[in-house]
Amino acid sequence: MAYADQQMSGNKITALIVVALLHVVVGYALVTGLAYSAFKKIKEVTTAVKIDPEKTPPPPPPPPPKDAPPPPPIVAPPPPVSFNTPVVNQVETVATPPPPAPPPVVVLPPPPAAPPPAPPPPTPGTPKGRPGEWVTTNDYPSRALREEREGVTGFKLDYDATGKPTNCTIVRSSGSPDLDDATCQNLMRRARFKPGTQNGQPVGASYSSSVRWVIPKD
Repeated sequence: MAYADQQMSGNKITALIVVALLHVVVGYALVTGLAYSAFKKIKEVTTAVKIDPEKTPPPPPPPPPKDAPPPPPIVAPPPPVSFNTPVVNQVETVATPPPPAPPPVVVLPPPPAAPPPAPPPPTPGTPKGRPGEWVTTNDYPSRALREEREGVTGFKLDYDATGKPTNCTIVRSSGSPDLDDATCQNLMRRARFKPGTQNGQPVGASYSSSVRWVIPKD
């Protein structure tokens, strides 16, 4: 009974293989458009394949002889050898900073030479004669006299080493240009000075004062 079951199982497997081949061929024929020719080939194949139930399967292989040597034992591979690299103590080299550079040498220029001592101030000059007589009422401008204009004219008179005036400057106006002009004209003509001295030499200087212009009373 077991032998018949084995024979039937083999036939079923063969039939399944044939059916699978038929499906593959039909699918190929449908894809390529050759369904009709494929069908004829399938019919020929199915006609040619004949399942023979009477055919016996091949006998099982004989058992190994008893004198055969046993199979070699299975040897497990040795565990991997781990080589631990020894840790080398690393010496950290710290760069020593160079010593600080010395401060630059600043060469100071020599102190300036002391200025020569200032010369002693000159002795002031003095007017010669009476300054009140340098400008008088007789010098009154006629127009200012008619218009009865009065005022005070301040002046500065420069003179040289001989005591003679060299320049007259009005430092305060009387309000009348003709009175101011008359002041400088008469001073340049009449004023004289005894010059001052410096280091024993006569030097010029300046003299400042004012002239009051007042109309004389009859």
